[in-house]
Amino acid sequence: MGLEIERKFLIDIDKVENLENGYEIKQGYIQTKDKTTVRVRVKGDEAFITIKGKNVGASRVEFEYSIPLDDANEMLEKLCSKPFIDKKRYLVEHKNHTWEIDVFHKENEGLIVAEVELEDENEIVELPKWIVKEVTGDARYYNSNLLENPFSKWETNL
Repeated sequence: MGLEIERKFLIDIDKVENLENGYEIKQGYIQTKDKTTVRVRVKGDEAFITIKGKNVGASRVEFEYSIPLDDANEMLEKLCSKPFIDKKRYLVEHKNHTWEIDVFHKENEGLIVAEVELEDENEIVELPKWIVKEVTGDARYYNSNLLENPFSKWETNL
């Protein structure tokens, strides 16, 4: 069984050094009736389908598989809810961890978050100076929720 353990943070992008070589991500979600999430993601010329269970703290069951790019594009158009999540992702190394910084576009323009994956939920991670606030348990920041309640429509952003 796959297990994803990650923490999510708001950041001050102006304090991040060496933010380069990002890549565009387009992802959509296939509707489910429970707390399971089915995501289709296109990252450059690669594509993935990911199935995630309900969040329990910073952890959840996760299974991810490579799929043909043409299949992913067809799934996005024919099976996924609209609009899609569009963002640019940057990878930043800090104190033995790789941080994924996502700069959102379109309906979620202005939202910038950083995620760090952990081996254990109790793992101690040294936070970079650009961290502003932890939002790990705040469901508003889940990519799947940003479809129905995009950042641009929040009464108070952040």
